[in-house]
Amino acid sequence: MAVIVHMTSAHARFDIRIFLKECRSLSRHGHSVTILLADGLEPQTHDGVHFESVRRNQGRITRMLVTPLRLFRRVLRLHPDICHLHDPELIPIGLLLKIRGVKVIFDAHEDLPKQILTKPYLPEFLRPILASAAGYFLRWALVWMDGLVAATPSIFTTLKAINRSVVTVNNYPILGELNQSGPRKVREHSICYIGLISRIRGIFELVQAMDLLPAEVRLKLAGPFEDSALEKAAKSLPGWNKVDYLGTIDRAAVADVMANSVCGIVTFLPAQNHFEAQPNKLFEYMSAGLPVIASDFPLWRELLGEGAYGLCVDPCDPKAIADAVLALLAQPETALAMGVNGERAVRERYTWEVEANHLCSFYDLLIFPESNPANQAVKY
Repeated sequence: MAVIVHMTSAHARFDIRIFLKECRSLSRHGHSVTILLADGLEPQTHDGVHFESVRRNQGRITRMLVTPLRLFRRVLRLHPDICHLHDPELIPIGLLLKIRGVKVIFDAHEDLPKQILTKPYLPEFLRPILASAAGYFLRWALVWMDGLVAATPSIFTTLKAINRSVVTVNNYPILGELNQSGPRKVREHSICYIGLISRIRGIFELVQAMDLLPAEVRLKLAGPFEDSALEKAAKSLPGWNKVDYLGTIDRAAVADVMANSVCGIVTFLPAQNHFEAQPNKLFEYMSAGLPVIASDFPLWRELLGEGAYGLCVDPCDPKAIADAVLALLAQPETALAMGVNGERAVRERYTWEVEANHLCSFYDLLIFPESNPANQAVKY
């Protein structure tokens, strides 16, 4: 058994990837697992995972500069064997932990340089400069890590050129978590979007599409807005009168929203960080038996079985989104078949249970390195 600490400066206490999937899986594998974060709440233990927190900082700059130092001081008291980092700003303290003899893993949820290119709070002229600098920094720093975890095969390809100790752990759904038992019966003319709400994820085009749909069609919108200005702008659009904004909801409520929706929406706008992404919500919609309306990117068409599990549209065109919704409403049997096909695909190919085994096996190789003397990259 190893003493493992997952560290985050930005994610929520019950983050789906960190807590619900990775940490619970490692705890069930026999390890002592703590999540060290910065929400300012009291310590607790939930489902075999312990939580510790430092004070929460207001503001992005303070979070990135001050919070890592607070986390570093606190993690030293926990005497971990392995620290698993979930945010790029924690990489420097990861290097300090390595000097102290702690094994360190970095979990790349996103392709950071590509992500920087779409950050709305950065001046456009500065984004390519910062993206390039981030790429150089990662190539220098990540080579010293004991292990890297990639959230997608595309990120794996980038990381394996830096460090040979790398594994893909896809963010696939937990089998059976969100799908209702028995035949699916939609009780409402609703579509749903669940997750972070941002400009680059297509919120304006989605709300504009609602203005083109019949009055009885509603958008169930759940998740936090990226910022208050974006929320105000979205609510000013004509289509907002057909939106039921639910705020941030728990997993039981997510399952209920999906059970009463005609389809799930994931129409991210074209961006370098999106073309090779594998959005968690896409697979969660499928796992709940929902047909998906998604952006028409080549990889996403492939993930949707070339139309077997949903429809791909131009995410920049509100009319195309509205037409796809109307097509599913007009052909309920086809929509039902897409949902059944998608749920089967998740059950057979896209389940967290397989990814959990990959993660736990990767940890075993770090704890017992003699079992992998060549320190080879692991691609599952």
